[in-house]
Amino acid sequence: MNTNYVLIDFENVQPKQVDRLKDGAFRVLVFVGPQQTKIPLEMASALQALGSGVEYIKLEKSGKNALDFSIAYYLGALSHHDPTAQFHIISKDTGFDPLIQHLKAKKVSVKRYAGITDITVRKQSHAPAAGNPIDRVIKDLTRRKTSKPRTLKTLRSSILAHFKKELAEQELDDLMDALQKQGIVKVEGGKLAYHLPENA
Repeated sequence: MNTNYVLIDFENVQPKQVDRLKDGAFRVLVFVGPQQTKIPLEMASALQALGSGVEYIKLEKSGKNALDFSIAYYLGALSHHDPTAQFHIISKDTGFDPLIQHLKAKKVSVKRYAGITDITVRKQSHAPAAGNPIDRVIKDLTRRKTSKPRTLKTLRSSILAHFKKELAEQELDDLMDALQKQGIVKVEGGKLAYHLPENA
């Protein structure tokens, strides 16, 4: 099972319902500024219930965006060490968004949320290979012959419609990435070119 890292920007937001993280494979990192000496009892109790799955990272000195830089450092280090993990930044600071966009381009699964309750986790399929999402997409594309989507945008919409809009955004991102990584879909001259298996 992939690890889900939750990086909490405690200077920016003090999230509620932390206890919801106890039911998944979560590792929680709470980033605390030097002036923050207290954590609300409800949150402290919920974090304590996670046991070794929680870690506090407190900065010794304050500075402009110091906590943000620390989160960025740990995000980079963890994604290098655990490339299949999912990362969830809990912060209302939109300054993280350019970094998130860059990491997504590097195939890192990361997203920012305003609160714990907003977190969506990529589900792992335990179905036989024939039922895997990517195989279903390949079969659908093969069946469509010359009526395949011509752009990434229309392909994305087509896949979402094929799964009856049941895919989460992160699952759809992962599926699009997998199609391109495996060379099944390539962008050539602004249009999509398909290289589908002959036995699909």
